[in-house]
Amino acid sequence: MDYKNGKEILPSELLEQLQEYVQGNLVYIPKKEENRTGWGEGNGARTAIRHRNYEICEAHKNGVKIAELAAIFCLSEDSIRKILRAVRKELL
Repeated sequence: MDYKNGKEILPSELLEQLQEYVQGNLVYIPKKEENRTGWGEGNGARTAIRHRNYEICEAHKNGVKIAELAAIFCLSEDSIRKILRAVRKELL
């Protein structure tokens, strides 16, 4: 995120109104709700985790035990079980 000088991008009337409330402070202006992306959509993390979860499910179908999967993917056995349940539910 980069910072912009309000004097350079805001109409003078709006700048004066903002100065009444936040003069000299930094203000974060969030995106409009319809322009927001979900977690991991912008950087590909969501896709990578989904791919990893399907990989875990496939390995388990092929006989790899939960304890082994936990060690391979550096996750707890409970996390592996949750992933297996979630992927199965998603595929139904």
